[in-house]
Amino acid sequence: MSHSDYIPVPELCKHYCIKQTFFEELHDKGVLEIVSIAHTNCLHHESIPTFEKIVRISEELHINIEGIDVILNLLDTVDDLRNQLTATQNRLRLYE
Repeated sequence: MSHSDYIPVPELCKHYCIKQTFFEELHDKGVLEIVSIAHTNCLHHESIPTFEKIVRISEELHINIEGIDVILNLLDTVDDLRNQLTATQNRLRLYE
């Protein structure tokens, strides 16, 4: 991946009105992967939807980082189960 695939955290802080320490805490807890490029912390552009979900959970529900991690894991589990259910339904249709 090229450096253009990454967005500097300071830019995200300005855009979302978020403190840089929030990013650091998310990274330290393993919730979000932050990489250092040319001495600047950056977030991969594909992580933006997850980050926006994190911001909504944090601001609207006032959930701490540990709770956010649990919620994201539960949402991933729900998506996996939904995909498994769809695949099973598709296989069953073959026998109808």
